[in-house]
Amino acid sequence: MSFTQNTPGLVPYAKKSVLSTNYIDFTSGAGNDFSQQYLPEIYEKEIERYGNRTIGGFLKMVGAEIPMTSDQVVWSEQNRLHISYAGLGLTTNQVTGLPATHGLAVGQTVIVSNTAGTVTKNAYVSAVGGTTANLLGYTNTNLQGALGNSGVKLFVFGSEYKKGTDTTAVSIEPSFTQHSNKPVIIKDKYEVSGSDASQIGWVEVTTEGGDTGFLWYLKGEGEARLRFEDYTEMAVVEGEKTTNAALKSVIGDDSGTEGLFSAVSTRGNVDNAYAGSLTDFDNILKGLDKEGAIEENMLFVNREIALAFDDMLAGLDGGNTGAGSAFGVFNNSEDMALNLGFSGFRRGSYDFYKTDWKYLNDISTRGIGASSSAIKGILVPAGTSTVYDQSLGSNIRRPFLHVRYRASEADDRRMKSWLTGSVGGAATSSLDAMEVHFLSERCLCVQAANNFVLFT
Repeated sequence: MSFTQNTPGLVPYAKKSVLSTNYIDFTSGAGNDFSQQYLPEIYEKEIERYGNRTIGGFLKMVGAEIPMTSDQVVWSEQNRLHISYAGLGLTTNQVTGLPATHGLAVGQTVIVSNTAGTVTKNAYVSAVGGTTANLLGYTNTNLQGALGNSGVKLFVFGSEYKKGTDTTAVSIEPSFTQHSNKPVIIKDKYEVSGSDASQIGWVEVTTEGGDTGFLWYLKGEGEARLRFEDYTEMAVVEGEKTTNAALKSVIGDDSGTEGLFSAVSTRGNVDNAYAGSLTDFDNILKGLDKEGAIEENMLFVNREIALAFDDMLAGLDGGNTGAGSAFGVFNNSEDMALNLGFSGFRRGSYDFYKTDWKYLNDISTRGIGASSSAIKGILVPAGTSTVYDQSLGSNIRRPFLHVRYRASEADDRRMKSWLTGSVGGAATSSLDAMEVHFLSERCLCVQAANNFVLFT
């Protein structure tokens, strides 16, 4: 059986005008005959065909909103603590292909392995020169013979010195990676003429903000506001930094912003193989083990992935294989988690909180298609990370995912709205209309993206 959707009128009209779709028409269609002389039975309430159509709220659940006063936010992330190198060559007992500024020194003890990591050997660094290092195996006189020559990996696990000798000649400096993002300016407007603003209809409209009345412009203004609030979220989720010269000439040289999907695709983990099996999920856990191993994580997924998780969890509960309920990030309150639409479970040493993300299901947004490359969900680490803030000159703790918006004592641009024209209380010009303007300037900070997982 196939499922066919007939969804006319999905897209709002760009032009403000009197439209047949906005009013009940008694002169067209099947009833365009003599019977129309009789008074029809009119339902005075709009039917909410699509329910609550807003898709925002994702960032409110996972992050914070923090003001900023600059055109750019810059943060630094710590790199790995320990010394390790991969993709090295090995000739007898000499490794080649080390970085020019590597951290190997005479006296260090290392573990050397083949590319697959199936064979490992202990060795001692006996000499270092440029991008090469000579090793002496603890039990092997020919490391290449023991490991093969398809490439090796190594990491430092300690050192060993004779009595009465000097210390290592190498001092390791901490390293970091710097990231930055810039805010984008988002705008929208709703306009209604003075005549239409005064027009009373017989169909009662209800905005998703809860306002009701018989004035159509109440509906239009309320929907414009809600749509803009969704834009402020979608813009920082979907944003990309541009490399297109033509676009730069229109918006500016530094146009675009790094959104959530772009950041995780570039700096995080992408899983395109999850099909709902326990093996697939455990492979994700193994990947998380190699990163920050954040114990609590939130899963925002579409219907396909949500059902796959439900099927997997049903099997786990039936087989008693180590999954249990968990609600730690919600102060161990199951009621709080359920009120927010989350269900919690534990696997291994990790707690997960799963919820449907409407944005990925809505046919007018990311639910528009079901291609193999479609975004199906995202794993977001809960809690905070420690980063170095250049503006403050100190380490600070921030949610892994948070919004920065432009604000100062002169102007708060988190969510601005104002009226112009001469209608609806505004008296700024001779225009016989009310113009409701919306503006926001913001960007998203995705810190420690190596702990995020994008499901495609």
